[in-house]
Amino acid sequence: MGTSPTLNTTSLSGIPFETFYDERDIEGFDYQAKLGDPGTFPFTRGIHGDMYRGRLWTMRQFAGFGTASDTNARFRYLLSQGQTGLSVAFDMPTLMGFDSDHPSSLGEVGKCGVAVDSIEDMDELFAEIPVGEVSTSMTINCTAPIVFAMYLALAKRRGVPLSSLKGTLQNDMLKEFIAQKEWIYPIEPSLKLTIDIVEFCTNHVPLWNTISISGYHIREAGSTAVQELAFTLSDGLEYVKRAIGRGLGVDQFAGRYSFFFNAHIDFFEEIAKYRAARRVWAREMKERYGVKDERSLWMRFHTQTAGCSLTAQQPHNNIVRTAIEALAAVLGGTQSLHTNSLDETYALPTEFAATLALRTQQVLAYETGVPSTGDPLGGSYFIESLTDEIEGRAMDYIRRIDEYGGMVPAIEAGFPQKEIQEAACLYQNELNQGKRTVVGVNAFASDEDESIPLLRVGRKQQEEQIRKVRELRARRSNAAAQKGLDALKRAAEQGENLIPALVLAVESLATLGEVAKALQDVYGKYREVSYI
Repeated sequence: MGTSPTLNTTSLSGIPFETFYDERDIEGFDYQAKLGDPGTFPFTRGIHGDMYRGRLWTMRQFAGFGTASDTNARFRYLLSQGQTGLSVAFDMPTLMGFDSDHPSSLGEVGKCGVAVDSIEDMDELFAEIPVGEVSTSMTINCTAPIVFAMYLALAKRRGVPLSSLKGTLQNDMLKEFIAQKEWIYPIEPSLKLTIDIVEFCTNHVPLWNTISISGYHIREAGSTAVQELAFTLSDGLEYVKRAIGRGLGVDQFAGRYSFFFNAHIDFFEEIAKYRAARRVWAREMKERYGVKDERSLWMRFHTQTAGCSLTAQQPHNNIVRTAIEALAAVLGGTQSLHTNSLDETYALPTEFAATLALRTQQVLAYETGVPSTGDPLGGSYFIESLTDEIEGRAMDYIRRIDEYGGMVPAIEAGFPQKEIQEAACLYQNELNQGKRTVVGVNAFASDEDESIPLLRVGRKQQEEQIRKVRELRARRSNAAAQKGLDALKRAAEQGENLIPALVLAVESLATLGEVAKALQDVYGKYREVSYI
């Protein structure tokens, strides 16, 4: 009989845990200053007074694969099964600004999401879906302005007022330069495009969440929970500063900034992270920027269970991990949730796996009683002490970033990148040495075959998408498309808000790759510097 693994006595962020907690661990605790009731400043306990009694979190399963018609069928299936919002995953060529027939796209078309080359693909993607009624989230960044322009053009085609569109655009380029590494243009023009969307939506698409400030990818890159919180909030503060610099009043736009966090496996640390995040954001917005509108103090966030916690070994264990992580997100007060599927270490989820992941949320919502009361762990000696500790450590990072002059010079100096790299190496070393346990990987391993059905996107979808984009170019007016691209370049050269010009370009049937290349001709291309 083998020995059992050692239990952890520190969080994944390295915060030491006491054997037990009592009133001494929160000595001098001020309820109103630290907590307040749900729905009151500093919003530690949640942004709504009635929490989930008034409205459950949005069940927004991330979906996208193959062609637009493939993903449209999955969207309609998920909606029929009780999903309450759409979330679009795009393939790598779309994310990086390449058309499906570009040499760099070969082998990647439709693999990690849906291929979208033109407004016609966008139309097919949302066939039979009322875009004026459904809330749509789009996980895309350096090409976010182009894809968003396609969505706006689609609404115009269908006679849907832009003022009725609801959804979220990730549109977070800072975390790309920190962690996810999907970029085209240098930092400054990339941020200019981000704020173009903020400005345009503030004036014309008021129900749209203009940025989803994303800690998720920072965590997936190997950060700790503390680093995820600190770097994400610093990114958010930078976006606030940039929008104010554009001439917008903070209370005009800040209520439409949203956040996106990871729900990792360290249960209590994750709950404390969300509570600390709300408190820090509300305080910083009030003290730094003089926010008056309460909505501008709210940290509204989407959560996705941790992809990096899933294992290829014993994949059915991933069902358990996802359920625990989803519970942490709900106890932490998330507004929207995606639960990962058991097969996502291998491929995009099958219909069965995606349905099971959705059912996990539905059981949590309707069977457990967990949503019945707001912040049920509030006042726990352990939770309040841990929330304070995470807040303090995160603020240390935020102050260091402020000393650089903000997140952009910190990124240019390689500060967050190096911190994440060191955290990832430390965690991997702990796994290798058996100081951290992952069931089925470095403990309780098994030689049994646990093969599972997988969704496979093959050459057929790629060939179909290539045919479509080439056929589009053959039948469109190339003169009209070129006119739209030339107008876009002129607008970029003159520093205009590019959303109107982008809409005209995609309406002329210019493709995503052509539009991205036109902007690259003006802005140039980003080259990362090694900080090792």
